Amino acid sequence: MKLNDLVPNEGSKKNRKRVGRGISAGQGKTAGRGTKGAGARSGEGGRLYRQGGNLPFYRRLPFIRGEGFTPPNQQSFNEVNLDQLSESFKAGADVNLESLQAAHLLRDPKSPVKVLGRGEIKVALKVKVHRISAGARSKIEAAGGSVEVIE
Repeated sequence: MKLNDLVPNEGSKKNRKRVGRGISAGQGKTAGRGTKGAGARSGEGGRLYRQGGNLPFYRRLPFIRGEGFTPPNQQSFNEVNLDQLSESFKAGADVNLESLQAAHLLRDPKSPVKVLGRGEIKVALKVKVHRISAGARSKIEAAGGSVEVIE
């Protein structure tokens, strides 16, 4: 088989309909557009979202536009980096929600905590948080610490 032997499947290709080319072509005169009205004119249909005099749907929505969509159930985390932990805690310390709150590292005490991997850590810490990045986990364990993830 060669490239010049390739042909499309039977019936998969149709010639386009050439409208408005005389009565013998079968689509002459009004060219399938009917008679008069917006549908017969060029540029038919108006703007996108036009609804024929009704207030368009996107204008009926609550008046917060141009901001995109904010998921109603999104979870925001308290983000704590390794350099903050190394400044605030001594070797062998337990890092949990209470100790982070006492060290003033949490913005919102009700939100869960995620540890991120910015900075270096030299001391071994016992970290117990909701989430932790892979880089932060490897750095803590390399320093001799342990990581436990809370559900």
